[in-house]
Amino acid sequence: MPKSFSELSPGEVLALAISLEEDDARIYGDFAGRLREKYPATAKMLDAMRDEERTHAARLMEMHRQRYGDHIPFVRSQDVKGFLHRKPLWLSRTLGIKQVRETVGVMEAESLRFYQTAAARTTDLQVRSLLDELAATEQIHENMAAGMREDLEASGNQKTEDEAARRLFVLQIIQPGLAGLMDGSVSTLAPVFAAAYATKDSWDAFLVGMAASIGAGISMGFAEALSDDGVLSGRGHPWARGIVCGLMTTLGGVGHTLPFLIRDFHIAMIVAVTVVAIELAIISWIRHKYMDTPLLAAAFQVVVGGVLVFITGILIGSA
Repeated sequence: MPKSFSELSPGEVLALAISLEEDDARIYGDFAGRLREKYPATAKMLDAMRDEERTHAARLMEMHRQRYGDHIPFVRSQDVKGFLHRKPLWLSRTLGIKQVRETVGVMEAESLRFYQTAAARTTDLQVRSLLDELAATEQIHENMAAGMREDLEASGNQKTEDEAARRLFVLQIIQPGLAGLMDGSVSTLAPVFAAAYATKDSWDAFLVGMAASIGAGISMGFAEALSDDGVLSGRGHPWARGIVCGLMTTLGGVGHTLPFLIRDFHIAMIVAVTVVAIELAIISWIRHKYMDTPLLAAAFQVVVGGVLVFITGILIGSA
């Protein structure tokens, strides 16, 4: 069973500190390795913190040998009640720079609290002196983590890294999501409004719209996932893109399908057409904001395509 921190012997406290420093060093090394290509400035800071954590571990080992012998007890954080447990963010397939900076700040704050608590309860003056010194160093690290963004801004690297993060977000989320939303909003217009005009029945139009939306979502999701494995393009995990694309495709079609749950056909048509206009406006705004397309050009391209498909559905439904 896990022990409480107060039950640990001084030697076990040092062993726990060694384990903590070694784990943190490996985590910082993993972060640095994963971020080095796209965020070199942050990776360099993490490398420096990794090296310092290794130095701390070596000093703690030497102190343990001097005070308690060569054998270091096998004590891990999960063996101590209430001890800090970190989510393995470093194992995630996609690693966000903001998440890393926040995680580093939390890690250093937790380490600082550990050293302050350990120093307060030890009666060995040499051990307490070392723990106090390490607590002071962790305070510096915590301030470094908190000031990481400011340091990057001062050096001019923050803008570069933020731009890289924005490009990844556009590649991995916005592009597949926008493709799905455009396909779902535009391609389903024809079958939904053709069914509506052909039957003059809201429920029939709703069923056709749901079938078209879900079918298009499944089709677009698989098409996106199978189109690119993301290794060379940097567009991220294929199935993540496929899920984003599929869900947005379905959402795009469902938006102007739901109004046909209104029993009055004429009211349902008015609401559906209004929803279509809102959908096209949203798509135009996303293209303008994230794809660097002039707003008027984006609106013209999207609206012309939507109107043509809409008219096609009405003509076919009215035939």
